[in-house]
Amino acid sequence: MSSTEDISLKTKLLQLECHFTWALRKEDTDPTDLLNRLEEQINYDLGKEGGAAHTYNSLGFVKYLLGSHDEALSNLQRSVELTKEYHGEDCEKLLVVSYGNLAWLHYHMKAYEECESYLNKLKEIKEKHFPDSTFATYPQVLGEKGWIFLKFSRTYYERAKECFRKALEMEPAEGEWNAGYAIALYRTETDLPNLTDSPTVKQLRRAIETNPDNDVLKVLLGLKMAVYKKYDEAEGLVETALKNSPEHPHVMRYVGKFFRHKGSADRAIALLKRALNRVPNSSFIHHQLALSYKTKIVLLRREGSHHSKGAEIQRIRNQLIYHLEMATTLRPSFILAMSELAVQYGQNGDTSKAEKLFQDTFQVAKEKNDACQLVHFCYAEFQMFSMRCEPQAIKHYIEGLKMGPDTAKGRKCAEKLGKIAESRIGKNQQDGEAHGILGFIHKEQGEIQQAIKCYEEALRYEDNEEYLTHLCDLRLSLK
Repeated sequence: MSSTEDISLKTKLLQLECHFTWALRKEDTDPTDLLNRLEEQINYDLGKEGGAAHTYNSLGFVKYLLGSHDEALSNLQRSVELTKEYHGEDCEKLLVVSYGNLAWLHYHMKAYEECESYLNKLKEIKEKHFPDSTFATYPQVLGEKGWIFLKFSRTYYERAKECFRKALEMEPAEGEWNAGYAIALYRTETDLPNLTDSPTVKQLRRAIETNPDNDVLKVLLGLKMAVYKKYDEAEGLVETALKNSPEHPHVMRYVGKFFRHKGSADRAIALLKRALNRVPNSSFIHHQLALSYKTKIVLLRREGSHHSKGAEIQRIRNQLIYHLEMATTLRPSFILAMSELAVQYGQNGDTSKAEKLFQDTFQVAKEKNDACQLVHFCYAEFQMFSMRCEPQAIKHYIEGLKMGPDTAKGRKCAEKLGKIAESRIGKNQQDGEAHGILGFIHKEQGEIQQAIKCYEEALRYEDNEEYLTHLCDLRLSLK
């Protein structure tokens, strides 16, 4: 093929709507973990009707990312077969994404005739079904794009939400788009003060109406209702979902999360172990099991003397660490699990191992621009309680608070800093740094007058240029 022909072919390919043109960057995901999750979805038929066809499409793309072109081709062809099987031969417009993927894959395999063949098929579909519009506005394309964004990475959740929202504008009663939009909202919404303010709760109810047999949606709604202390409805939803789908791995893992939040650690552990037997390569379930063991340790400590329960707590911590190590082995860039594992190494006395893992975690979080606030908070906890280094703890609580005072971890950073400052002032009223810390908390939370008062107090006892700068800026903001 000449360079001119190659440019012409590449130009046509770039105009397609498929995984190859949706800017899905390999560095934004963990391909092996994504592969495990997609295979899990196929093995347990978690989709309905043609949903498996979408999964095979995504599976083919991930196989391509991993360099397995023949397996990628097999999965993409299976996607086409399933679409025809579910919808009959008259399903051309449902094959837009599959044909686009196949055209791209054949191009990369240097099978240019086959590539051109799929481009011609797509041209015919466009002329027949979309003469006055583009593939990009077709709900099926938007929906499939939304699902892979949800699967691929946390950093793509907002894009997933937008895809499902647009698809629903055209097909508001479609169950699949309602479910996808509800899940995208669930994953992106921070907890709001009032139930009535939550778009997620409203959309989950709508999604359940259009997907009455989807027990995963019921558990997600149950988890949200528990946040707003609507425990009766929450438990009803969760128990119904578990009764209807007792062996569904996604239902089990979310129900396990519900019971953990409720403080029923043993019930959560039992459920999650069952789920793990069905999907042993799930990093999510290993992580949830670890968090359940962590809850069990907290509950045991509340019951009585640490010394009398020391051996049992250590046994549970060993289980906790094992499941976190499994989660991070299965998904090496699992920032939440990495951070928690580093904290647990510290609490287990292995501070050098914890320090090394924290530095690796900071690097991953920075590269992915994801969960940086969480890592600062966890590292501050490690410095405070394992290393007994209050200055380093303060430094990282401050870094965490700077990244957003209104998030759950931002509020935690503010709370921890406040306790440190109040404790120090209780011992020494003239501790200028402690007053400065309180000033910083108020400043970040938008409480200007309180911040000014604290910085003025700090400057009475400590000549600090940073406090003076903050004070001047705050006074100017009031003019």
